[in-house]
Amino acid sequence: MAEVTLTAALRSNLLSLQGTQKLLDSTQLRLATGQKVNSALDNPSAFFASQSLTNRANDLNRLLDGQGQAIQVLKAADEGIKQITSFLEQAQAIAQEIKDQKSADAAAVVTDLAASFDEVLNQIDQLANDAGYRGTNLVNDNTATLDVTFNEGGTSSLAVTGSNLATQVGGGDLTVDDSASYNAFAAASDADTALLAIKADLTTVRNTAASFGTSLNIIQTRQEFTQNLINVLKEGSDKLTVADKNEEGAKLLSLQTTQQLGITSLSLASQSNQAVLRLFG
Repeated sequence: MAEVTLTAALRSNLLSLQGTQKLLDSTQLRLATGQKVNSALDNPSAFFASQSLTNRANDLNRLLDGQGQAIQVLKAADEGIKQITSFLEQAQAIAQEIKDQKSADAAAVVTDLAASFDEVLNQIDQLANDAGYRGTNLVNDNTATLDVTFNEGGTSSLAVTGSNLATQVGGGDLTVDDSASYNAFAAASDADTALLAIKADLTTVRNTAASFGTSLNIIQTRQEFTQNLINVLKEGSDKLTVADKNEEGAKLLSLQTTQQLGITSLSLASQSNQAVLRLFG
């Protein structure tokens, strides 16, 4: 088969159309994907820099789950501490009432109050056992540790140590004990001893609450920082790869016009060749 020879004009117009079509394909891909860099072939430095930023954002996003769960553990502990404080205040009021009744020598009333006192301590111990979240209880276990990681390298973290806020009768660190330990409140001085223990325990519980509150505030601050950092990383990644659809749309219209002009030019060049052939017709 004989080779077809193109004139310089036809070849020039054909190459121009091929270049325009390539640009059209590229522009249509950018509009379809919304990305001006779709692979390393488009812009290696921008592609890999964007990928690095996206990977870090994804790593930090996974850490947010752990931070969120840590916040829930501390919230559960805080709710437990609030109610333990309330129970201690009830026990304090009962002990004070026992002291007052001892002065009035009301033995039967003291016996009933002592039973109420013991029940309040029992509720403190039960509540301390129930204040956990997903297997972590910072209220009834002074060996428990809540570890929170803040960065993808694990070099930024926080360890929160638990406390045992059960009463002495429940094997905890609170010094208040049941009425039997205070001689069933046989004397007013026994009630004074219980009141001193409760006062010390309230201080312990409030200090623990303050410590957990500080940890909770730190985690919430770091969580907010992580969320903002993820947004910064994603925004930076997008600036490297995301296409400006207005700009790409304008390019598409311009290229379509160029393509039409190229086709017209190619047609004119072809007609010129046909005019030469007609001379020999």
